[in-house]
Amino acid sequence: MHAMPTPIAPPAFLHKIHPRGELSPALQALPRPWVFTNGVFDVLHRGHVVYLAQARALGGSLIVALNTDASVKRLGKGDDRPLNKDADRAIVMASQEAVSLVTWFDEDTPQALIAEIRPDILVKGGDYDMATLPETRLVESWGGHALALPFVAGYSTTQLVQRIRGT
Repeated sequence: MHAMPTPIAPPAFLHKIHPRGELSPALQALPRPWVFTNGVFDVLHRGHVVYLAQARALGGSLIVALNTDASVKRLGKGDDRPLNKDADRAIVMASQEAVSLVTWFDEDTPQALIAEIRPDILVKGGDYDMATLPETRLVESWGGHALALPFVAGYSTTQLVQRIRGT
């Protein structure tokens, strides 16, 4: 007679994923300062992982807001982007040790979400001029800081997709 297999519990990192309307209790449980970043993070690569670890090192918790699939389409990254659906990207992102919380935003910019969360530190990738971003002024309005982290040279989802396609 065979013993019944032990049920396998869902991965613990799934508790990091919170829909926007349910953020408040999850945020209150996070240590401060809160570091906020956002993006598509379609195919997670070395550049992303290094960036996330560096962002997390700046504070007590790292909050990552993902563009929804609809907002990715509006970014003009290509008809077939995102390659991975937002729910799948959220699970991959939540699996990262550096990440404390994952949510989504459907607008073209994360400005409204940033206003809701009120992070202490806003972090973007090195291709942004932080002085020109409205999000910078918003975070600074409550005493927060905004900075750009340098890219890890040679790593880009767009370049990876082009290589896969052979273009």
